[in-house]
Amino acid sequence: MSRLTRRGLFGAGAASLAAACATTGTGAPKYEGTVAFKHGVASGDPTQDAVILWTRATPTTDGPVPVNWAISPKGNSRDIIQSGYMVTGPERDYTVKVDVTGLEPGKEYSYWFWTGQTVSGAGVTRTLPATGLDDFRMAVVSCSNWPFGFFNVYREIAERNNVHAVIHLGDYIYEYGVNGYGGEIGKRLGRNHEPSHECLTLADYRTRYAQYRSDPDLQVAHAIAPWFCTWDDHESANNSYRSGAGNHQPETEGDWTARKAQAVQAYLEWIPVRDPVPGRPRDAVFHKVDIGDLATLFLLESRLIGRSDEITYGEIGLAAPEDRARVAAEVKAKIEDPSRTMLGMEQEQWLAEALAESTRSGRRWQVLGNQVTMAKVTNPDLEKGLSADQWAQVPPGSRRWYESGKYGLEWNPDAWAGFPAARERLYASARSAGARIVTLTGDTHTAWGNDLHDKDGYLVGVEFGCTSVSSNGAGDSLPLEELNWLMTEANDEVVYYNAFGRGFTLLTLSADRVEGEFVRVSTVRTPEYYASTDAVLVASRSETGMRGLVRQKATREVVAG
Repeated sequence: MSRLTRRGLFGAGAASLAAACATTGTGAPKYEGTVAFKHGVASGDPTQDAVILWTRATPTTDGPVPVNWAISPKGNSRDIIQSGYMVTGPERDYTVKVDVTGLEPGKEYSYWFWTGQTVSGAGVTRTLPATGLDDFRMAVVSCSNWPFGFFNVYREIAERNNVHAVIHLGDYIYEYGVNGYGGEIGKRLGRNHEPSHECLTLADYRTRYAQYRSDPDLQVAHAIAPWFCTWDDHESANNSYRSGAGNHQPETEGDWTARKAQAVQAYLEWIPVRDPVPGRPRDAVFHKVDIGDLATLFLLESRLIGRSDEITYGEIGLAAPEDRARVAAEVKAKIEDPSRTMLGMEQEQWLAEALAESTRSGRRWQVLGNQVTMAKVTNPDLEKGLSADQWAQVPPGSRRWYESGKYGLEWNPDAWAGFPAARERLYASARSAGARIVTLTGDTHTAWGNDLHDKDGYLVGVEFGCTSVSSNGAGDSLPLEELNWLMTEANDEVVYYNAFGRGFTLLTLSADRVEGEFVRVSTVRTPEYYASTDAVLVASRSETGMRGLVRQKATREVVAG
């Protein structure tokens, strides 16, 4: 499988685009300098009649740069239906983001940019359908860490070229410096972070995005379809919450509010998303779109506007063995405080009302673009599940992590497990609305297929958790394949779990079923790879709700890359 080129994918070379551009009068100011479009093109946040178009112009001299844009029916660059220009500059890091309106529902379009005689590559985008129950396919991804390996997962999505949209659930970039998470592997691969230090300032975050967006595999994945994006923690700092972050030390790294604002600014500049509606804070990026009569997609914000302070299990492991049960009970009491919120009360209320509106309109599925694991999960008892020789190989830190289940604690307090009251409020809203919840999850670098039950045992929905684009997962730190079946054995809600590998989830929404295909690439340590299907899970509608996940036989088609 050869690396894709824009010309090979879209059939629109620079010469034909330049000819189309020459006939398009956009009224842009004349520009005497030269630019390059080094970071590709992208589109995002489509609706029935609008879509965001994105690029970045890299000039040879500082100052304002006029960038023209045009959009046409897919594959017909001479039939330009809209065009215009935007003047960009250093105040927005020379990025260009245009909200093109007045488009037709359910249509595919080509688009491109130019300044002077320099023309970008072309991209393909599409608007959402206004009505109907036709299948809708989305590639679901998260956790793309530059130093951990090549972005073969993005390339595989582009190679298949069969999705209506891509959903990125966060950790689009990582904030660490070269001595941080993934740095040692990055040194071996000659693929490490720029800047070399941890991102703290606007300039740092801008440089990091520029590095990631220079990747050709990421560029071509952006160019084949529109993206829906929401951030997780690493777009700001690890384990971030409203008033701080696990990876932010105010005494040496300054004010968290200032850092957060600069991280948000860089994100809004570099990612093809709409800015928040007027009157909302800039970090209140939650919103929804309707996919015909089939579904409503909710893009949630669970880090910066409403998440309560971080709680960890660290103090349990540090306590003397005889004190750990008592300390764990104290931690559990903190976690169960009903005032704790993941989304914040404003977003909780918005989601409750929007779920009810979606079901009243007759839409079949309510899809949550969510960052962290929602299912009730308890770590397995590895000491009992492994042989004595295997248990001896488990590092002390991993032992402490997996021992949390002994004290009646869920596996990860950074996930919804750390906000059980808020999770029950969400479930109550879904049940009251008669919603059929399909939760999409990233964050863990692990593949999950989960059923979701409220405190009464009612099935409110299912969860598809994608693995990572490149970040290491649980199977890398503890390479024991028993992890997979021990996790499912220990948890009624976990239907499928795979702690190994990198990939994406191909989610297909149909009128009466939802299918998640877990696609895996063989490696991210080299640009050469093959891809296969690890599992296929299906949930279906019932007259009164939905049926839980059932594992289907996977067709393990191997495609060389």
